[in-house]
Amino acid sequence: MAKKKNELVEWIKALAIAIVLAIVIRSFFFAPIVVDGQSMMPTLNHQDRMIVNKIGTKIADIKRFDIVVFHATEEKDYIKRVIGLPGDHIEYKDDTLFINGKPYEEPYLEQYKKEIIDGPLTEPFKLENLDVMNGQSTVPEGEIFVMGDNRRYSKDSRHIGTVPIEEVMGKTNFVYWPLEEVGIVE
Repeated sequence: MAKKKNELVEWIKALAIAIVLAIVIRSFFFAPIVVDGQSMMPTLNHQDRMIVNKIGTKIADIKRFDIVVFHATEEKDYIKRVIGLPGDHIEYKDDTLFINGKPYEEPYLEQYKKEIIDGPLTEPFKLENLDVMNGQSTVPEGEIFVMGDNRRYSKDSRHIGTVPIEEVMGKTNFVYWPLEEVGIVE
């Protein structure tokens, strides 16, 4: 009888440790997220399931063109691509991204641009001309400028403004579901 009781106690301990570890890992290191909507197509599809890496979300750890998850509202998280870092001036003209006056290629958009037949994928704009920027010409310190890859149908920094780094949950680039799409995305 005592042996069975000991075995039960050991199982309960093991289960409790597993639950605590799962909570710690999910809270501080990695978390699953489901893509909601079409704003990151063609890179990510609606209902793709991804892992968010919560490690290293300080401004120094976020690079241009990383895909990040951030709290857009209390009840909604967004997945977008980092386009501008603090101090950057952002401009789009002729469907080309200019950062601080220098043109940048966006290889993740090339196929999408070829499929568009009725105008540019990204409408021209300058950072200081966006209503949400109130005339500010550069990305503020401690914030990032984000855009969805599906530029025509993305609610992003052009509409909601820059994103404070403390709202960023983490970076993501690994799709684990559906199985035919498992892998790293750029």
